Amino acid sequence: MLLQPNQRIKLDESDDQLFYDYPRFVTHVDDGFIQQLTDLYRQRLQANMRILDIMSSWVSHLPTEIDFAHVEGHGLNAEELARNTGLNHYFVQNINTNLQLPFPDQDFDAVINCVSVQYIQYPEAIFSEIHRILKPGGIAIISFSNRMFFQKAIQAWRDGSEAFRVELVKGYFTSVPGFTTPEVICSTSIAPSFLQWLGVAGGDPFYAVIAQRLA
Repeated sequence: MLLQPNQRIKLDESDDQLFYDYPRFVTHVDDGFIQQLTDLYRQRLQANMRILDIMSSWVSHLPTEIDFAHVEGHGLNAEELARNTGLNHYFVQNINTNLQLPFPDQDFDAVINCVSVQYIQYPEAIFSEIHRILKPGGIAIISFSNRMFFQKAIQAWRDGSEAFRVELVKGYFTSVPGFTTPEVICSTSIAPSFLQWLGVAGGDPFYAVIAQRLA
């Protein structure tokens, strides 16, 4: 197993659906992160793709000028998902207790996940499901920063450095036979020295780990 049992533990072990029972209509990363993510989607996703936005919310950050065939949303709060105008359909499911995604094999061209991978307790199973539902050549884009709901992130994520977290997500992919070698995109913003004196540390760091399903 990729993770030991203690590494899956959350400080708040109550049902995740209770934690997400009320909607949060906020963005959890800054504008610079969001712009980088949308630009990445613009580069790697194509028109007429079927996309699953797993662990989504009220916004998916997809480029609005691209006409996708279908965007399916998944999350834990129906009110947030209903507000997401980029989705064609959505469903609510706790993937930490129900590990199987409700789709047939090879159903999607892309799976995206934004700033939520830190909450997955059984990534080996979920990344196996991502592989299963991707078409051959389909792409998975996992993006994250250094922000989190600390009490709901797994221990391995809480305790790890940012570099460790990148390696952890790479390991999620490599634990499943049939993905390409993961590609990492990293962009950290450091404020000019005069701003650092004022305690401004720069924008949210941007990380993305990307892999494709082999034929």
